[in-house]
Amino acid sequence: MKDLIEFIVKALVDDPSEVNITEITGDKITLYELRVSKADIGKVIGKRGRTASAIRTIINAVSTKQGKRAELEIIE
Repeated sequence: MKDLIEFIVKALVDDPSEVNITEITGDKITLYELRVSKADIGKVIGKRGRTASAIRTIINAVSTKQGKRAELEIIE
């Protein structure tokens, strides 16, 4: 899952070397914290949060298929 998020986000940003994803595994949920450079944060969020919402939808679909639950947090 982490690789999927990294692949999607690196395709969106100008500086892929600044993409950092931290995976925090809990009992029922896995939380992914995404950090990108300040200049690229708008590209990841998108207009009215549509890009971020689309990424979250993909993550939810994949995690549900695996029988798990996952969330994505975009941290500035």
